[in-house]
Amino acid sequence: MGCSNVYYCVEFEPHATALEAKGDGYVVASLGEDSGYVPYTAFSAKKGYIEAHPDVIQSFTNALQKGMDYVKSHTPEEIAAAIQPQFEETDKETITTIVTRYYDQDTWKDNLVFDEDAFTLLQNILEESGELSQRVPYTDLVNTEYAQTAAK
Repeated sequence: MGCSNVYYCVEFEPHATALEAKGDGYVVASLGEDSGYVPYTAFSAKKGYIEAHPDVIQSFTNALQKGMDYVKSHTPEEIAAAIQPQFEETDKETITTIVTRYYDQDTWKDNLVFDEDAFTLLQNILEESGELSQRVPYTDLVNTEYAQTAAK
């Protein structure tokens, strides 16, 4: 069995769900599920700022963890209702579909700790794409102290 004309693309949300809703495509796989946990969002600050303002760093991290806790303790419908004002161009039904997909895929971690396996995977991806010329040791770049405190 072979296919001579196969068309595919990689889409992020909400475009993937919009293609499905219009009947123009199907979501057949999740890059997140297939690649492992990739930390698409990370925050950085200079060492001097962190040392001078640990309270700001901890408060910011605590607020992010509070959001993670909300996601963990609420349904996709409740999450969609809460975030819908941030996505005025997208209807609540579409947002609910997207959040449900992410929920079913276990997209969100329980905490913000950037573990070494995820760091290594991210460096692998960057290296394979030609965007990383030299690896950085995890312990030289990552500080999990604030995330660990927030997760308690």
